[in-house]
Amino acid sequence: MIRDNLEQVRQKIKDACDRSGRDAGEVTLISVSKTKPLSMLEEAYEAGARDFGENKVQELLEKIPRLPEDVRWHMIGHLQRNKVKYIVGKVSLIHSVDSLRLAEEISREAVKQDTSVDILLEVNVAQEESKFGIALEETADLALSVSKLPGIHVCGLMTIAPYVENAEDNRQYFRKLKQLSVDIEQKNIDNVSMNVLSMGMTGDYSVAVEEGATCVRVGTGIFGERDYVKGVVSE
Repeated sequence: MIRDNLEQVRQKIKDACDRSGRDAGEVTLISVSKTKPLSMLEEAYEAGARDFGENKVQELLEKIPRLPEDVRWHMIGHLQRNKVKYIVGKVSLIHSVDSLRLAEEISREAVKQDTSVDILLEVNVAQEESKFGIALEETADLALSVSKLPGIHVCGLMTIAPYVENAEDNRQYFRKLKQLSVDIEQKNIDNVSMNVLSMGMTGDYSVAVEEGATCVRVGTGIFGERDYVKGVVSE
């Protein structure tokens, strides 16, 4: 099932790239494996998945040592400052940096570990009160502030669009995030690039790709409905 689902998602990404004149190689498919047992991640790995996204630090730490070393782990959930020390040096990309205080903590830990951490700034484009993320108009200033911190590199932006029945309803938000990335790129801020746009999930990733997404985060479309139970790592 997972292999077939992955193939379907990859094909839809390719189709969206074809429609928008993009190369499918520009888009990274992140398999969102939160709450899923290790056996399902292994199945996805066997089917070629190498990028996995997790929401919770504890689950991430449980899974990292149990999958091959060539897996690229993405922290896509809200990150508390007191959990930063556990994931620096272990994840490829932190998608959910939504404040200068969090960035400062990541920087401190990166310097302590003599490493460099790639991050995305999480933008609440739709201004949903239930979502984390900074406002569109505050993002450029945050990028400038973060750019001055050692051991941290801003690689782009991330957003979580609203849950909608019709994916077209989210096109406006993806378009706004893309435009924001262009605006920030034009400022030529040292230590800030806008190469990564993490947007689009199971219900709307095709639209996100058409609007410029370079990372899509797909969970249900690959693994099926989430199962919120304890002991997700065990068989």
